[in-house]
Parts: sequence; C-alpha cells; structure tokens
Amino acid sequence: METITECPVCGANQFKPFLVCQDYLVSQQKFAIQACATCSFRLTNPRPDANSIGSYYKSEDYVSHNDESSGLINTAYRIVRNYTLRSKIKLINKLNGGQGRILDVGCGTGAFLESCQSAGWQVLGMEPDADARTIAQKKLQTEIKPNLNALTGIQPVDIITLWHVLEHIPNLNEVIPQLYQLVNDSGTLLIAVPNSDSKDAQYFKEYWAAYDVPRHLHHFTPSTIKSLFLKHGFTLVDQKPMVFDAFYIAMLSTRYQTGRTDYFKSIQVGLSSNAEAKRTGNSSSLIYLFKKAQ
Repeated sequence: METITECPVCGANQFKPFLVCQDYLVSQQKFAIQACATCSFRLTNPRPDANSIGSYYKSEDYVSHNDESSGLINTAYRIVRNYTLRSKIKLINKLNGGQGRILDVGCGTGAFLESCQSAGWQVLGMEPDADARTIAQKKLQTEIKPNLNALTGIQPVDIITLWHVLEHIPNLNEVIPQLYQLVNDSGTLLIAVPNSDSKDAQYFKEYWAAYDVPRHLHHFTPSTIKSLFLKHGFTLVDQKPMVFDAFYIAMLSTRYQTGRTDYFKSIQVGLSSNAEAKRTGNSSSLIYLFKKAQ
C-alpha cells in the first residue's frame, strides 16, 4: 500500500475522511476515500502500489478486460455498449469534421477502436493489461502499445479518448502533459469518468458501484476535473451526460447494498438521477471535452 500526501489537483497536504467503501468485485477489502481539505478532490487513500494493483483486476466480471464475462448485468452492458459506440462515432465525426487519426488510451479489448476503424478512422491504441491488449490486437490487426511512453514521437492525433480510464491512472500530473503532447493544437481530448457528485452517488453512498475501490484511484466531480486539466493547459469546452451509466451503476449498487440486484429500484434511481442531472449537470457519468487553451 502507498499513501498519497499531496493533492494531485491543488497540491495541498491536508485530507479529511469522506467514505469507506468495500471492494465487492475481487478482494472484499475495505478502502478509505479521502477528500482534499482545500479543493475537495476525492481519492482512494491509502491505495495499492504499482506492484500490487494488478491483482485487483483479476475477475471474470471485469467487463472491459473480458469479452466473454457472463450474467444479466454484463449482457445488458454489452447491448447498451453497441448503442453507445454508434453515438461515440457520431460525436468524434462531428468534432473532427469527418474521419481522422484517433488514439484510445486504455482501449481494453478494442471495441471502440474497432468501431472507429470500421468508420474510416486511423486508429492507435494503448492498453496496459496484457490479456486485453492481446484481444484488441487480434481484433484490430494492429499493434496496441502498453503505455504512453511507447507513443513518444508519433505525429499528434486529432482525437484522444479515455473512456472510464482516468480514474484508474495513478500519476495524473505525469500523464496529462503526455496527452497534451499527443493531441494536435486543434484536436480534442474526450474524458469519460463517473461523477461522485451525482444524485445516485449521494443515494447509494458507500455502496455506489462507481467508487469501485481500489481500481478507481480518483473520484472526480465537474469542478475538480476542470481544475486539474486547466493547470495543464486544457480548457473545458463542453460536457455531455452518459445517461445509461446511471442504470448500470444502480444495478451493481443495489447488489452491493443488499446482496441481490433490485432491477425496479435501479430503474427508479437511474431515472431520478438523470432527471436531476438535467437541472444540475451532475450526471452519473460525464464526457468532458477539452481543448488546448489558446
């Protein structure tokens, strides 16, 4: 385990307790989430170090690293994913004015990049998990890099995407400057992360599945992610809701809360969270669109 002593966003060194959550997916261990006393940024602290974090991903139910995990929730995830993939392609085509070059960081088994490739995009991928990387390479028939350092020196791309990846990255203040170098001056950085200020997060509290300790090292809100990227030269230009996430997260959260999935409550909470988000902007998960500050 390692303990973080400095806030990645503002640099302050005082933290206060926020929640204690259990790892329901793998270890059943409990982990503390703390909040920066200055800027309120939330992080899992202490957390597994680089040598031990890999063991917390070893589950057949970790769906982004496994194309064959079973169960009703994972089946629903894949059905919705097929729809959202089409929506993502429409979004990047609109942002770029057509096809271009795209880098997907944390590409998992390559589902998004496969859709991009089919839509005429030149694709690059990065995935640290060796098993997922192997699946993606077979699917895409192209090399997937194991880390961002392996991409040093490439021609900057038009779009960089991180779909529910940033919350897993331990060294934020090293990685974001790398992203700045990898996207061209007119390009766009798309970051999708859970929002721990959402109504469903407030409802489920320590059972909220999107805390996903200890795999999720950081727990963003619209204000903290904006501050983090601003200090690295990025401006937030837009944010978009991921409406299906509220239902998927609620299904997992009810299972963690009671030991079984309550589909009726999941729909209720998902609808309520999305309705509240129309007023506040605090969706269960959000896509943030960043551009280099001019």
